Amino acid sequence: MEDLKQTFLDEIKSVEGLVDLSNLKIKYLGKKGIITAQLKKLSSIPPADRALFGKKINDIKQFMETEIDVLESRLKGEELKRQLLSDSIDVTLSGKFVSFGREHPINKTLSEITDIFVRMGFSVEEGPEIELDYYNFEALNIPKDHPARDMQDTFYVSPDIVLRTHTSPVQVRVMEKRKPPVRFIAPGKVYRCDADVTHTPMFHQIEGLMVDKGINFSNLKGVLVTFLHHMFGPDTPVRFRPSFFPFTEPSAEIDIGCIICNSSGCRVCKNSGWLEILGAGMVNPRVFEHVGYDPEEYSGFAFGMGIERIAMLKYSIDDIRLFYENDIRFLRQF
Repeated sequence: MEDLKQTFLDEIKSVEGLVDLSNLKIKYLGKKGIITAQLKKLSSIPPADRALFGKKINDIKQFMETEIDVLESRLKGEELKRQLLSDSIDVTLSGKFVSFGREHPINKTLSEITDIFVRMGFSVEEGPEIELDYYNFEALNIPKDHPARDMQDTFYVSPDIVLRTHTSPVQVRVMEKRKPPVRFIAPGKVYRCDADVTHTPMFHQIEGLMVDKGINFSNLKGVLVTFLHHMFGPDTPVRFRPSFFPFTEPSAEIDIGCIICNSSGCRVCKNSGWLEILGAGMVNPRVFEHVGYDPEEYSGFAFGMGIERIAMLKYSIDDIRLFYENDIRFLRQF
C-alpha cells in the first residue's frame, strides 16, 4: 500500500494540466482503476486481516481524492487567471475609429429629385423590374416590328418577358387601375445591354406622368423648368429641342446650360454650352387607347430622366462606373 501511495505522489507531481489530472484520476480511482482492483482482492484476504487491509485501501483512496481535489482547484484557478488576462481590456490603448456611413450619391440624388416632385403634388408609384413585353413595349406604342426597339438593347428572360428597359411601364399599369386625373413619378432600376463610361447594364430612372382635362405643352414646360431650377439653381438656362419617342407626340429633349463651364463651352458639353438632361412629350393618344382613356377628353404629358446622369452633372463625375465600384475614397466625398 505504501509503494502504491508513493507511486501516486510521484505521478501527481508530473501533472501539467486538467487533462493530465483527469487521466490520473481515472487510472487510480476509475471503475477499472488501481484502487478498485485492490478492493476486489478483499474476498481473497484471510478474514483476520481483511478489516485492516480494507481500512488501508480506504485511507489511500481518501488521500488520493483529497490530493486530486486540491490540485484540480489550483489548476482551474490558474486556467481562469490566464483566461482573464487574455480577455482583459487594456484601457491605456487608443480607441478604434469606426467610420459613419453616408447616403450613396445615387440615393442622395434620387431622394432630392423625388422630394422636388412630391412638393409639386406628384405621388410616387412602383412596378415590377421583370416586366411583360406588352407593358414594356406594346402598350407604349412600340410593337414587335417597330424600329424604336433598336433604340433599347433589351435583356430577354423569354420572348414575352424582359428586364424592363425603362420605368414607363409603371405609367400603363397605373392608368389601367386609376381614372384621371393622375399625377405621379415612377423611380426605379432599369436594365439595358450597354456598358461604358456613361452606361451600365443596370441604372436608375424616374418617369413622370400627368393626365387630366386641358393638359398642354405649356404645363409640361412649366413643371420641368421648375424642377430643373430647383435641382441645378434658379439661373440655369433651359431649352427644349424637338425629338422622337413612340409613346409621346410631340416629343422633346430638354437641355440645360453646361454647369461645368457655365455654358461657355468645354469637353463635357462638346463646346456647345448645353447638356442633354431628360426627354419628355405629350402622351401619344395610342397609349391612352391601350388603357381605356378617351384621348378626345383627356390629355397629358410624360417625362423621363436617368438618375446617374443627373448625379454625374450635379457632382461633376465623368465615369458612371465609379458609382458601383464601392471605392471608399470616392464615396467619402459625398
